[in-house]
Amino acid sequence: RTEPLYIYGPPKIAEYIETSRKVLDMYINYPVVVKEITAPCVVHGGDGFYIRAFPLEHTKTCVGYTLEELDRPGEFSPEKAKELNVPMGPLWGKLQQGISVTSGDGKTIMPEQVLGPSRSGRKFSYVTDTLYRSSIADEVRGSDLLICEGMFEDALIDQAREKKHMTASQAATIARDADVRRMAMIHYSPRYTDKELAVLLEQARKIYPHAELTKDRMHFDIPYID
Repeated sequence: RTEPLYIYGPPKIAEYIETSRKVLDMYINYPVVVKEITAPCVVHGGDGFYIRAFPLEHTKTCVGYTLEELDRPGEFSPEKAKELNVPMGPLWGKLQQGISVTSGDGKTIMPEQVLGPSRSGRKFSYVTDTLYRSSIADEVRGSDLLICEGMFEDALIDQAREKKHMTASQAATIARDADVRRMAMIHYSPRYTDKELAVLLEQARKIYPHAELTKDRMHFDIPYID
């Protein structure tokens, strides 16, 4: 490897990495760039998506993340391509990739001439550990899937505040206010058995009907809307 390795994390992550490197006597022959997140920022952009990080409020420093795809090209219209004398084949593929081509009669055909309106990409958000803050909804707004902590039931809201965690209802409030398509809760208090987790789900669904509970090794598909 020769290209730099970029590591993003909460304050003190640079100290942690450097201490680990020294203790383990690690030899690294490529640049390591460590950036500490103290304010909302984009930590990766390119490859058709970007990742945004934002500080959370907990007893220890924590960071939330969103991964959002860029808008996709609009739907390709074979009828319009034929009308513009673009033969079916590789040229159609180029137009769908956003590349202009030359038609059979020598005219330059732009992608927008054969593509519909651009289509939204998908958005995934991950939030834990944190005290409830209404501003979190602004960061995760419009997510297709929000993974969010929901540690306590409503009766333990004082304990949630003290330990800087959220109740299931607070997680649901964020999901509702952020207009997310789907929200799945994680990081439950160990006080709850599997059966008792139903209380958290019931309270969350009173506010946000699409709430779900997660479990180990669970997989989620995030389909495109169109």
